[in-house]
Amino acid sequence: MVVAVPLGVLAARIEATAQPILAVVGVIQTIPSLALLAFLIPLLGRIGTVPALLALFLYSLLPIVRNTHAGIEGVGRGMREAALALGLAPRDRMLLIELPLAAPAILAGIKTSAVIGVGTATIAAFIGAGGYGERIVQGLALNDNTTLLAGAIPAAALALIIQGLFELIERFAFPALRRRA
Repeated sequence: MVVAVPLGVLAARIEATAQPILAVVGVIQTIPSLALLAFLIPLLGRIGTVPALLALFLYSLLPIVRNTHAGIEGVGRGMREAALALGLAPRDRMLLIELPLAAPAILAGIKTSAVIGVGTATIAAFIGAGGYGERIVQGLALNDNTTLLAGAIPAAALALIIQGLFELIERFAFPALRRRA
């Protein structure tokens, strides 16, 4: 979030940066998970948790950057003009008007990123990063459905729990939007 939200804001504020930023994070997302992990191992000179965390970080960028960009772009022209008429500085317009209005879209990107991250994290077991993916890999290697499910079910449950937590956050943080919908 610390990197992706500012990138989305930059893409929305400076039109010339939008296409390159969205293109780079889009290309990163298209790289298959296992290929990215395999690429990061020699690049970082190690296997395990560090390449897995970097891969998860890179995969988390697209949904947050894209939703931040779309959320800010979706702020109505009238709202921007009203903020300008009030004499708000560009920084204050962003912090007090545009980001709060874009917050539901940004939160949706964060939620998507978190849920995708849980699923992608299981693949990190192939490079020794552990987690529920280890059981899935063992189950595949041994053709043992019980072991496989011992990793897959908790990983899926974790993704559903994260999805539910974000639904609660949306419900309580943005009740006015719920009523309008």
